[in-house]
Amino acid sequence: MSDKERLIHPPSRSKNILTDIKYFLLDKPEIKTLIKFHTKTEKDEYSLRILQRINTTVSNYSILNVHQIGINAPVSYVFEDLLNWNGDSTCWPNNIARVSRVDDQIEEIKLYLFNIRKYPFGFKKRFLGLNYVPFFNLDAIRVQRIPYPTDADNARYLLYKTSGGYPIGVFSMFVRSAIAEQNEKEPTQLFLGTGFDFFGNKTWSKGHIIYRVWAAIHNRVTAHIMNRFKELCEWRFEMIQHETPD
Repeated sequence: MSDKERLIHPPSRSKNILTDIKYFLLDKPEIKTLIKFHTKTEKDEYSLRILQRINTTVSNYSILNVHQIGINAPVSYVFEDLLNWNGDSTCWPNNIARVSRVDDQIEEIKLYLFNIRKYPFGFKKRFLGLNYVPFFNLDAIRVQRIPYPTDADNARYLLYKTSGGYPIGVFSMFVRSAIAEQNEKEPTQLFLGTGFDFFGNKTWSKGHIIYRVWAAIHNRVTAHIMNRFKELCEWRFEMIQHETPD
Protein backbone atom coordinates (compact mmCIF):
# COMPACT_ATOMS: atom_id res chain seq x y z
CA MET A 1 0.00 0.00 0.00
CA SER A 2 1.38 3.44 -0.94
CA ASP A 3 1.83 6.33 1.50
CA LYS A 4 -1.01 8.17 -0.22
CA GLU A 5 -3.36 5.22 0.27
CA ARG A 6 -2.51 5.14 3.99
CA LEU A 7 -3.50 8.76 4.51
CA ILE A 8 -6.41 9.51 6.81
CA HIS A 9 -9.46 10.81 4.96
CA PRO A 10 -11.16 14.12 5.84
CA PRO A 11 -14.84 14.11 6.82
CA SER A 12 -17.32 14.13 3.92
CA ARG A 13 -18.74 17.55 3.11
CA SER A 14 -22.45 17.97 3.79
CA LYS A 15 -24.34 19.30 0.76
CA ASN A 16 -27.73 20.25 2.18
CA ILE A 17 -30.06 20.04 5.20
CA LEU A 18 -30.80 16.35 4.57
CA THR A 19 -27.13 15.36 4.61
CA ASP A 20 -26.62 17.52 7.71
CA ILE A 21 -29.35 15.50 9.42
CA LYS A 22 -27.77 12.25 8.27
CA TYR A 23 -24.18 13.11 9.17
CA PHE A 24 -24.83 14.88 12.48
CA LEU A 25 -27.93 13.17 13.87
CA LEU A 26 -28.91 9.88 12.22
CA ASP A 27 -25.49 8.28 11.79
CA LYS A 28 -23.89 6.68 14.84
CA PRO A 29 -20.73 8.47 16.05
CA GLU A 30 -17.64 6.30 15.73
CA ILE A 31 -16.32 7.46 19.13
CA LYS A 32 -18.56 8.27 22.09
CA THR A 33 -17.56 11.65 23.49
CA LEU A 34 -20.00 12.46 26.30
CA ILE A 35 -18.25 12.00 29.64
CA LYS A 36 -20.54 9.98 31.91
CA PHE A 37 -20.30 9.92 35.67
CA HIS A 38 -21.47 7.43 38.27
CA THR A 39 -22.58 10.07 40.78
CA LYS A 40 -23.57 13.74 40.77
CA THR A 41 -20.63 14.47 43.08
CA GLU A 42 -18.19 12.91 40.63
CA LYS A 43 -19.66 14.98 37.80
CA ASP A 44 -19.59 18.21 39.82
CA GLU A 45 -15.95 17.67 40.82
CA TYR A 46 -14.89 16.94 37.24
CA SER A 47 -16.83 19.89 35.85
CA LEU A 48 -15.31 22.16 38.50
CA ARG A 49 -11.80 21.22 37.37
CA ILE A 50 -12.67 22.16 33.79
CA LEU A 51 -14.30 25.41 34.89
CA GLN A 52 -11.30 26.36 37.01
CA ARG A 53 -9.03 25.93 34.02
CA ILE A 54 -11.12 28.30 31.90
CA ASN A 55 -11.73 30.75 34.77
CA THR A 56 -15.51 30.76 34.70
CA THR A 57 -18.62 29.42 36.43
CA VAL A 58 -22.00 28.16 35.29
CA SER A 59 -23.71 28.53 38.66
CA ASN A 60 -26.60 30.38 37.00
CA TYR A 61 -27.32 27.48 34.65
CA SER A 62 -28.98 24.14 35.26
CA ILE A 63 -26.35 21.70 33.98
CA LEU A 64 -22.89 21.43 32.49
CA ASN A 65 -22.28 18.78 29.82
CA VAL A 66 -18.68 17.93 28.97
CA HIS A 67 -17.53 15.98 25.89
CA GLN A 68 -13.97 14.75 25.31
CA ILE A 69 -12.06 13.25 22.38
CA GLY A 70 -8.38 12.48 21.73
CA ILE A 71 -6.66 13.79 18.60
CA ASN A 72 -3.41 12.55 17.03
CA ALA A 73 -1.89 15.98 16.42
CA PRO A 74 -0.03 18.53 18.56
CA VAL A 75 -2.01 20.78 20.90
CA SER A 76 -0.90 23.96 19.14
CA TYR A 77 -1.98 22.60 15.77
CA VAL A 78 -5.39 21.48 17.03
CA PHE A 79 -6.04 24.85 18.63
CA GLU A 80 -5.13 26.67 15.42
CA ASP A 81 -7.74 24.52 13.65
CA LEU A 82 -10.32 25.58 16.26
CA LEU A 83 -9.52 29.19 15.44
CA ASN A 84 -10.42 28.52 11.79
CA TRP A 85 -14.06 27.66 12.66
CA ASN A 86 -16.29 29.35 10.06
CA GLY A 87 -19.20 28.82 7.69
CA ASP A 88 -17.16 26.55 5.42
CA SER A 89 -16.31 23.98 8.09
CA THR A 90 -17.00 20.32 7.29
CA CYS A 91 -17.21 19.62 11.05
CA TRP A 92 -20.28 21.75 11.68
CA PRO A 93 -23.90 21.35 10.37
CA ASN A 94 -23.74 24.62 8.46
CA ASN A 95 -26.86 23.92 6.43
CA ILE A 96 -28.87 23.83 9.66
CA ALA A 97 -26.98 26.42 11.71
CA ARG A 98 -24.87 28.67 9.48
CA VAL A 99 -21.74 30.06 11.14
CA SER A 100 -21.02 33.71 10.40
CA ARG A 101 -17.96 35.40 11.89
CA VAL A 102 -18.34 39.12 12.52
CA ASP A 103 -15.51 40.94 10.71
CA ASP A 104 -13.96 37.47 10.25
CA GLN A 105 -13.06 37.36 13.96
CA ILE A 106 -13.30 34.25 16.13
CA GLU A 107 -14.27 36.48 19.08
CA GLU A 108 -17.76 37.22 17.73
CA ILE A 109 -19.84 34.63 15.91
CA LYS A 110 -23.49 34.53 14.86
CA LEU A 111 -25.33 31.35 13.92
CA TYR A 112 -28.41 31.49 11.71
CA LEU A 113 -30.98 28.68 11.72
CA PHE A 114 -31.20 27.36 8.13
CA ASN A 115 -29.27 30.55 7.24
CA ILE A 116 -32.46 32.60 7.81
CA ARG A 117 -31.37 36.15 8.55
CA LYS A 118 -34.73 37.83 9.08
CA TYR A 119 -37.96 36.87 10.83
CA PRO A 120 -40.75 35.30 8.75
CA PHE A 121 -44.20 36.77 8.12
CA GLY A 122 -43.05 40.32 8.70
CA PHE A 123 -41.99 39.83 12.35
CA LYS A 124 -39.39 42.43 13.23
CA LYS A 125 -37.69 41.28 16.42
CA ARG A 126 -39.13 38.18 18.06
CA PHE A 127 -41.06 35.10 17.00
CA LEU A 128 -43.19 33.12 19.48
CA GLY A 129 -41.61 35.11 22.29
CA LEU A 130 -38.02 34.10 21.49
CA ASN A 131 -35.14 35.63 19.57
CA TYR A 132 -34.26 33.32 16.69
CA VAL A 133 -32.36 35.69 14.40
CA PRO A 134 -29.54 35.06 14.91
CA PHE A 135 -30.25 31.57 16.27
CA PHE A 136 -27.59 32.40 18.80
CA ASN A 137 -24.70 34.79 19.32
CA LEU A 138 -21.28 33.77 20.58
CA ASP A 139 -19.42 36.62 22.26
CA ALA A 140 -15.97 35.70 23.53
CA ILE A 141 -15.36 36.11 27.23
CA ARG A 142 -11.78 34.97 26.73
CA VAL A 143 -9.59 33.43 24.04
CA GLN A 144 -6.51 31.87 25.64
CA ARG A 145 -4.19 31.46 22.66
CA ILE A 146 -1.05 30.41 24.55
CA PRO A 147 -0.66 28.43 27.79
CA TYR A 148 -0.27 30.21 31.09
CA PRO A 149 3.40 30.22 32.23
CA THR A 150 2.50 27.91 35.13
CA ASP A 151 0.68 25.37 32.94
CA ALA A 152 2.28 21.98 32.41
CA ASP A 153 -0.29 20.65 29.94
CA ASN A 154 -0.22 23.27 27.13
CA ALA A 155 -3.84 24.27 27.81
CA ARG A 156 -5.58 26.67 25.42
CA TYR A 157 -9.27 27.49 25.15
CA LEU A 158 -12.11 29.60 23.78
CA LEU A 159 -14.86 30.66 26.17
CA TYR A 160 -18.08 32.31 24.99
CA LYS A 161 -21.17 33.84 26.49
CA THR A 162 -24.16 33.03 24.32
CA SER A 163 -27.56 34.58 23.69
CA GLY A 164 -30.44 34.20 21.25
CA GLY A 165 -32.88 31.37 20.61
CA TYR A 166 -30.68 28.49 21.74
CA PRO A 167 -30.79 27.70 25.47
CA ILE A 168 -27.07 27.79 26.26
CA GLY A 169 -25.49 30.24 28.66
CA VAL A 170 -21.79 29.50 28.14
CA PHE A 171 -19.89 27.49 25.55
CA SER A 172 -16.23 26.48 25.73
CA MET A 173 -13.70 24.60 23.61
CA PHE A 174 -10.64 23.53 25.57
CA VAL A 175 -7.51 21.63 24.49
CA ARG A 176 -4.61 20.29 26.52
CA SER A 177 -1.88 17.65 26.37
CA ALA A 178 -2.72 14.08 27.30
CA ILE A 179 -2.40 12.95 30.91
CA ALA A 180 -0.84 9.49 31.06
CA GLU A 181 -2.30 8.77 34.51
CA GLN A 182 -5.78 9.06 32.97
CA ASN A 183 -4.89 6.56 30.20
CA GLU A 184 -5.16 9.25 27.50
CA LYS A 185 -3.27 7.96 24.46
CA GLU A 186 -3.65 10.67 21.81
CA PRO A 187 -1.29 13.65 22.39
CA THR A 188 -4.12 16.23 22.38
CA GLN A 189 -7.37 16.09 24.32
CA LEU A 190 -10.26 18.28 23.16
CA PHE A 191 -13.14 19.18 25.49
CA LEU A 192 -16.44 20.87 24.63
CA GLY A 193 -18.44 22.17 27.57
CA THR A 194 -21.88 23.80 27.69
CA GLY A 195 -23.91 25.39 30.46
CA PHE A 196 -27.65 25.16 29.77
CA ASP A 197 -30.30 27.73 30.70
CA PHE A 198 -33.44 26.27 29.03
CA PHE A 199 -34.92 29.74 28.62
CA GLY A 200 -34.91 30.34 32.37
CA ASN A 201 -36.45 26.98 33.35
CA LYS A 202 -33.58 26.11 35.68
CA THR A 203 -35.73 23.79 37.81
CA TRP A 204 -36.26 21.27 35.01
CA SER A 205 -34.85 17.90 36.04
CA LYS A 206 -33.33 15.17 33.89
CA GLY A 207 -36.73 13.49 33.93
CA HIS A 208 -38.42 16.36 32.12
CA ILE A 209 -39.33 15.18 28.62
CA ILE A 210 -38.21 18.42 26.93
CA TYR A 211 -34.84 18.21 28.68
CA ARG A 212 -34.37 14.55 27.78
CA VAL A 213 -35.17 14.99 24.08
CA TRP A 214 -33.23 18.22 23.69
CA ALA A 215 -30.17 16.92 25.58
CA ALA A 216 -30.14 13.71 23.52
CA ILE A 217 -30.13 15.70 20.26
CA HIS A 218 -27.50 18.12 21.55
CA ASN A 219 -25.20 15.32 22.72
CA ARG A 220 -25.56 13.34 19.47
CA VAL A 221 -24.72 16.35 17.32
CA THR A 222 -21.81 17.33 19.59
CA ALA A 223 -20.35 13.82 19.34
CA HIS A 224 -20.46 14.01 15.54
CA ILE A 225 -18.88 17.47 15.50
CA MET A 226 -16.00 16.25 17.67
CA ASN A 227 -15.51 13.05 15.66
CA ARG A 228 -15.44 15.01 12.42
CA PHE A 229 -13.08 17.62 13.88
CA LYS A 230 -10.75 14.81 14.95
CA GLU A 231 -10.82 13.37 11.42
CA LEU A 232 -10.12 16.76 9.86
CA CYS A 233 -7.24 17.65 12.22
CA GLU A 234 -5.57 14.27 11.84
CA TRP A 235 -5.95 14.33 8.05
CA ARG A 236 -4.47 17.83 7.75
CA PHE A 237 -1.60 17.02 10.11
CA GLU A 238 -0.90 13.78 8.21
CA MET A 239 -0.76 15.74 4.96
CA ILE A 240 1.75 18.16 6.48
CA GLN A 241 3.89 15.25 7.71
CA HIS A 242 3.97 13.73 4.23
CA GLU A 243 4.82 17.06 2.65
CA THR A 244 7.71 17.69 5.06
CA PRO A 245 11.01 16.36 3.65
CA ASP A 246 12.97 13.89 5.78
